[in-house]
Amino acid sequence: MIRKTFIAVAAALAFAVPAHAGSHSMSKDIVDTATEAGSFETLLAAATAAGLVDTLKGEGPFTVFAPTDEAFAALPAGTVEDLLKPENKEQLVDILTYHVVPGKVMSTDLSDDMAATTVEGGDIMIDLDNGVMVNDATVTQADIEASNGVIHVIDKVIMPSM
Repeated sequence: MIRKTFIAVAAALAFAVPAHAGSHSMSKDIVDTATEAGSFETLLAAATAAGLVDTLKGEGPFTVFAPTDEAFAALPAGTVEDLLKPENKEQLVDILTYHVVPGKVMSTDLSDDMAATTVEGGDIMIDLDNGVMVNDATVTQADIEASNGVIHVIDKVIMPSM
């Protein structure tokens, strides 16, 4: 249940970041914020397929490293379509929950070469040497607050060890 909650949060945060970078989004949860942003349709579809939307609308707090639609489009052809199939739900949940960290982690809380354990159970690495990197993804927009957490927009889909 916790894993599903974090995935839902990740999806919602991803949608929320570009549209609402100010305090206005604080009255909306991660999912509502992401939906209004308009650049996280793939993430929201994935969260829906994984059964994580209700979780992401939950109390939290969650920190979501949210890939944009362009990040999903950069995956090898057919990858997203395969992940959205019911028989691949467990793998989809693992990928989505790898983008979520428990708690509300703002950019000012990050330090160079820090590791953070995701809801999926694996660690992500933070590198501050050339901007903010999460594994091999660049944070393109940080600190988009929602009522139940924060979203940081990233330019790549990060993958857990499978």
